[in-house]
Amino acid sequence: MSIIQTPSVTSVPVSFEVYPPRDDAADAALHETIAKLAAVDPSFISVTYGAGGSTGGRSLEVLTHILRETRVEPLAHLTCVGSSYREAASLIREFLDAGVRSFLALRGDPPEGGGAEARGDLESAAQLVQLIDRVQAECSPYTEEPIPGVPGAARVERRRHVDIAVAAFPNGHPRSRYPAEHLDALLAKQAAGATLAITQLFFHADDYHAFVARARAAGVEIPILPGIMPITSPSRLRRVVELTGEPVPGTLAVDLDVEPTVEGRREVGIRYAGELCRAVLEGGAPGIHLYAFNHHRTVLATLAEAGVIPPIEETT
Repeated sequence: MSIIQTPSVTSVPVSFEVYPPRDDAADAALHETIAKLAAVDPSFISVTYGAGGSTGGRSLEVLTHILRETRVEPLAHLTCVGSSYREAASLIREFLDAGVRSFLALRGDPPEGGGAEARGDLESAAQLVQLIDRVQAECSPYTEEPIPGVPGAARVERRRHVDIAVAAFPNGHPRSRYPAEHLDALLAKQAAGATLAITQLFFHADDYHAFVARARAAGVEIPILPGIMPITSPSRLRRVVELTGEPVPGTLAVDLDVEPTVEGRREVGIRYAGELCRAVLEGGAPGIHLYAFNHHRTVLATLAEAGVIPPIEETT
C-alpha cells in the first residue's frame, strides 16, 4: 500500500499536514479538524514533530487518534538533527509499535551557535531514511497468521514495508552550498529508500514544474507531491517568506495588503491557492498536499476552489 493513492471522494489524491496541539484546550478543536479532513478521504494526514521537539510528546497522541478514529493513513514527521542513533531508533520503534507505518524523514534545522555535538549522530535526512527502514526490518520483518484447520501451522508473509516521504525544495534549499545540492540530496534520499517527496511551499506553478523537470533529468523517479499553503494574512506571508527564503509573491502580497477585512483576506488566500492547485494538477502533479495550520475550513475551501472536491457547507 502506498501513501499516494486515489481516495474515494475525488479522483485527485489529497493530503494534509497538522501539528500537535500546544495544550489540552486545543485537543477538541484538532479532533474536529481531523474528522473534517478525514471526511474527504485523504491519502494521509501528516503530523509534525513540533519545533525543537516542543510538542513532540503530543505527536504520537495525534497519530494514534488518527489511527483509532479514522480510516486515514497517519504519517509521522521525524527530524534527526540533535539526535543520537539510539534516540532516533527508540522513537522510530515507539511509532512503529503504535501502528504507524508512514514517515516523513527530515534533517531539521541545526541549533543556532551549536557545535558538532549539538547536531547529533545523523548527518542527513538520507541517513534517517536508512535508519527508519532498518529499524522497521528489525522490529517486524514478517507476519504470521494461523491456517484454519491446521493446528500449529501458520502462514508467513512479509510485513508491509514502511512508506518514507522526504522533503524537496523547488527553488533550492536556503543552506545549499552549490546550485544543484538540493537535487543531489533528493537523489541520496531516493537511493536510501524514500518512496515519496513533498515539496516545501512555493508560489508559482512554474517553480514546481521546472523543479520536477530538473529532478527527473537528474534521475529522481519517486513521486514529487506539491506542498501548498493557503496564506490568508500579510503577517503570515511575511513569516513564511522569512522562514523559507522564497521571493515575495507580488500579486498575493498586494491583494492581501489592500483587502481591509479578515474574511476578505481569507478569500484572497483561498483563491490564490486554488488557482495554484489547478495549475500544478494540469501540469501533471500526482496530487495535492495542503498545510492546514490545524484549520480545516481554509484548506477544504481551497480544494473546492480548485474543483478537486465539491463545495463544503460549514454548519455553525
